[in-house]
Amino acid sequence: MSLLLRSPHPRPSRSRRRSAVPLLGGLVAGMLGGLLVAPAQAAVPAQAALTSAAAPAGPAPAPAPEITGLALGADRLPNCAAVVSSMTPRARLAQRLMVGVQGDDPTGTAETVRDTQVGGIFVGGNATTLLTNQALRGVQAMSRIPLTVAVDDEGGRVQRIDALDGNLPSARTMARTMTPTEVTDTARQRATKLLAHGITMNMAPDVDVSDQPADDVIGDRSFSNDPDTVTTYAIAYAEGQRAAGLLTVLKHFPGHGHATGDSHKGRATTPPLAQLKADDLKPYATLLGPGGPLADGGGKGRTAVMVGHLDVPGLTTDLPSSLTPAVYRMLRTDYGFDGVALTDDLGAMKAITDEFDLPTAVEKALSAGADMALWSSGGRVIPVLDGLEQALNSGKLDAAANDTAVQRILALKGVCSR
Repeated sequence: MSLLLRSPHPRPSRSRRRSAVPLLGGLVAGMLGGLLVAPAQAAVPAQAALTSAAAPAGPAPAPAPEITGLALGADRLPNCAAVVSSMTPRARLAQRLMVGVQGDDPTGTAETVRDTQVGGIFVGGNATTLLTNQALRGVQAMSRIPLTVAVDDEGGRVQRIDALDGNLPSARTMARTMTPTEVTDTARQRATKLLAHGITMNMAPDVDVSDQPADDVIGDRSFSNDPDTVTTYAIAYAEGQRAAGLLTVLKHFPGHGHATGDSHKGRATTPPLAQLKADDLKPYATLLGPGGPLADGGGKGRTAVMVGHLDVPGLTTDLPSSLTPAVYRMLRTDYGFDGVALTDDLGAMKAITDEFDLPTAVEKALSAGADMALWSSGGRVIPVLDGLEQALNSGKLDAAANDTAVQRILALKGVCSR
């Protein structure tokens, strides 16, 4: 996402693996036994859950015991296909949604998760209430399946916890003043702080290749205008986050760094596809291709890819890249990526909102090949889910592709094994 541009006092718009996995493992046992077979969760008061969760975290939960009816693999996790088959169609669709919430409303956030069972939330705004006093533990308690809690914390103009934990330099500043090893250590320390607040996913690093002025739409959010430098520092940043156990997101595929226009304000057009492949897409080829440092198989690599809202000559036609099937096919086939592909913001960026209402945009994105649809503007989950159920029942949304997407999402969370 790209809305977190700061000036002069920045205003955002929008585990260690060993730390995250035991938590997920402990949650899985209780959640999978009755995995969303009922239409709604029991009415647990959200405020009560938040109060009970406010105490400091205790010892890590014990590993998940045997789960009746679901065979476990060598990693002691159930098979994702079996898990997904045990879920209702609406529950599967809900996992494919990431909805924006406000950082000053823990109770409302908990109610949203309790009532909709969405797969993820995106914490936006300047307020930090949701990130303090273990408030996100109460929100997690409302979800039957571990909830992805995402923020934008790239550094520079786009960061989320600076008021709590200090400033993080921009990507361009890091590349100019720090070694890759120093960036890895910085990212690991920052990820540890994010995890302590209850964040599980950071939508960074930005792997756009750009020489734009620092305050332009990408600008200093890019490590460099040299794709090899971008790749080197993106690896360093991602490896630091992965070492801490934080889920990481590469963005904005297939490349916003040399685009004309700003997708926050309207349609944005990149150079032709052939030029993107020679430049802007090189980091993805290196990072995600066969043997790449982030090319972990089976969707369990703790890395996702965000697809931007871009017009790409030679690839897209009348729709932005986030709504274009050929873009997702290219990500899967040309770049060998089998992890979670999620959209940039569908609810607050005019490249989308000028043309589509939210339910339509979400349906088009998921039908095109996105695993997860994101909107930072919040709310409207029920109408979105209603529309997706109709699309699934009518065949507009492919049932097999829907199940595969949910498998990727659950595997990324560590709920099951593909």
